Amino acid sequence: MSQRVPLFADFLGDCRHSAVHLEMRDVYTVADEDEGFTAWKSGHRYDLADRASWWTEFHGTVSDAVSRGVVVRRARVVSEPVTEYIRYEHSCTAQNLASGEDVRWLPRRSALDLMVPANDVWIFDGRLVRFGLFSGEGVFLTHVMDDTPHVAKQCLSAFEAVWERAVPHADFWV
Repeated sequence: MSQRVPLFADFLGDCRHSAVHLEMRDVYTVADEDEGFTAWKSGHRYDLADRASWWTEFHGTVSDAVSRGVVVRRARVVSEPVTEYIRYEHSCTAQNLASGEDVRWLPRRSALDLMVPANDVWIFDGRLVRFGLFSGEGVFLTHVMDDTPHVAKQCLSAFEAVWERAVPHADFWV
């Protein structure tokens, strides 16, 4: 495992075919989402037609990759009933879709027999893995990169197993 972990935009910028993200947590307390989450809890909803109000550098990076032919998919494994944070995430997923991602949801009870990573993971072109490590309360700690072929293969296999069972965003209700 490498100590220096490139930025997400660098990973996706170098990506040629696919980028997949497996999310395993029910709560994230990420500083750059605090304001949006607080506003959402107060009733604010983004107007997708007003792209300037919600489009971020992340959305631009994903959109650029998709325009180059990179397939970007995200699968979220969630507990039910869902947490307040997952309801927030669900309401904002239209932004991910607008940037070109495909998103699916899998209730945790439907993943009982699947072997999945203990941490969130991005897998780029099926060979580079970027784990996201969080505290028990959902605070981001660090990223860890791994380019070991068997780790990439295991993580991609886990993602595909989740993806196969997961429900497309449009059909998943919270």
